[in-house]
Amino acid sequence: MPLFKFGGPDKDGQDPTPPSPQAGGGGAPAHEPAPPIGQHRASDSDTIADEPSAAASDDRPAPIEAQGIDGGGAEDRHDEAPGAEAGHGEGTDEGEPTEIKSTAPHGGEIEGTRSWDPKDAEQPATQSSSRVSVVDEQPPRPAPPHGASDEEYKWHTYRVYPSGRPDAVEFVDVYKAFGRNRILRGVNMGLPEGMVSMIIGPSGTGKSVCIKHMVGLLYPDEGDVVVHGESVPNMPDDQLFDMRKKFGLLFQDGALFGSMNVFDNVAFPLRQHTEKGEDEVEDIVMHRLNEVGLGNARTLLPNELSGGMRKRAGFARALVLEPDILLFDEPDSGLDPVRTALLGELILEIHRDMMDEAKKKKKAHLPTFCVITHDIMSARRVADYINVLWKGRIVEAGPAEDMLNSDNPFIRQFLSGESEGPLTMD
Repeated sequence: MPLFKFGGPDKDGQDPTPPSPQAGGGGAPAHEPAPPIGQHRASDSDTIADEPSAAASDDRPAPIEAQGIDGGGAEDRHDEAPGAEAGHGEGTDEGEPTEIKSTAPHGGEIEGTRSWDPKDAEQPATQSSSRVSVVDEQPPRPAPPHGASDEEYKWHTYRVYPSGRPDAVEFVDVYKAFGRNRILRGVNMGLPEGMVSMIIGPSGTGKSVCIKHMVGLLYPDEGDVVVHGESVPNMPDDQLFDMRKKFGLLFQDGALFGSMNVFDNVAFPLRQHTEKGEDEVEDIVMHRLNEVGLGNARTLLPNELSGGMRKRAGFARALVLEPDILLFDEPDSGLDPVRTALLGELILEIHRDMMDEAKKKKKAHLPTFCVITHDIMSARRVADYINVLWKGRIVEAGPAEDMLNSDNPFIRQFLSGESEGPLTMD
């Protein structure tokens, strides 16, 4: 593939490329009048490498100027060459360019050699003497799972839009089967730290199975699950039990103990995992119950609560240990649209409060929320980042704005709830 090539001075301020005949001849004075537009004069700050020059005789590419070259946006470059920063990299050897591989935001390749622009001559010579080559290259498409065809996974682009944050939880090529039923078939997924992420997809695609892998209730048949840089399947039991304290989990139906009132249900993790006194336990529990609007329901039993109240009681219980990662397994199931919207607002409000508290206390990790759902309105209202799971693999993933405007036919069908498209009743 052709490279973008531009000339520039070396580290000593000397231009290693002699001026070409078209660029004014060998004896042209340094301050001669500028040539008409369409021609170009070689100078210490700007040399066009695709014009004939003596530097080409050693079969090495002429030095180029990195400024102004964009292979798809600074935030879209993931793999920079060693020793080079975006827009300011230096070659690894004298006179040899360094390659920066980038991924364009919507795929494709950039071809051809950039022609001279009159604006190039207006750039100050003191900007940068970097010499890089920009190559746009897409990663190879993963092969389909064993026993599947390319046709079955043709809508999986595996495109991942950057979040700009490290992943609190990462799935690395995870496979999981129950007997002959293959659920996860090569999942590669991340949950960015400090964001409200969603895993959405059709029913039965393995969304809840992902949650069980995060907390070590299930282990992958192949691959790895990493939480804050540590492999969950490789943890010894003592470390695994401590790691689970980083998580809070809201189950689909609240999962309250039927024989305990609301207060005792919410206090259960504190009494089980800490040595706090009852006065401190009561302060924490009432703070969380008031936060979810159940301060006056502390003495009620679960069978005396509505479906929405049970969800909120489960939410309060998930918060009492101040977890770094909070998981919601279809929190909107069984709720009417209004209460679903109110629960979504509550999730966002508590996430904001926890973010402020974490920054104030300078915690090592920002709070990360992960919501499992197939409710599209919840995704539009709540999500900062969306992973779309189908057939045991991630179709695409990225910030909510990018996913809601995706041109992928499957994602457009699913997010709009249309009957026609790649997803059928099969």
